[in-house]
Amino acid sequence: MTSSAHVLEQTRPEPTPIPGVRHATWAAGRDGLRSLSVWRQSLAAGAATPPHSHPCEEIVLCLAGRGEVRIGDQVHAFGAGQTVLLPADLEHQIFNAGEEPLETTAVFAATPVPVTLPDGSALELPWAS
Repeated sequence: MTSSAHVLEQTRPEPTPIPGVRHATWAAGRDGLRSLSVWRQSLAAGAATPPHSHPCEEIVLCLAGRGEVRIGDQVHAFGAGQTVLLPADLEHQIFNAGEEPLETTAVFAATPVPVTLPDGSALELPWAS
């Protein structure tokens, strides 16, 4: 099956330079979107994203596995069938809290998706956003 301007292939997440994180950008500005991005990620057991924030809203749909999202001093557990809501500019970090891969799809209200580290510097993403 081939992709068209309205139907895109959902590619499998590929390894990234971030240890234990596999990523695929399913839809973004390169596909003609102006204010939305969709990412598919898989975190290996024990893996985590770096602490970061985005200047846009994000929702994370958990497809499989068990995770934790850390926001300040709070830790919120989530699992398959649950959705994590992350307001704009909220520093967060997602951890795989289980033995199996944590499978997620994230939807962002921006394209490209800017990522800011806790020190205020930009995180250059190793994938197309």
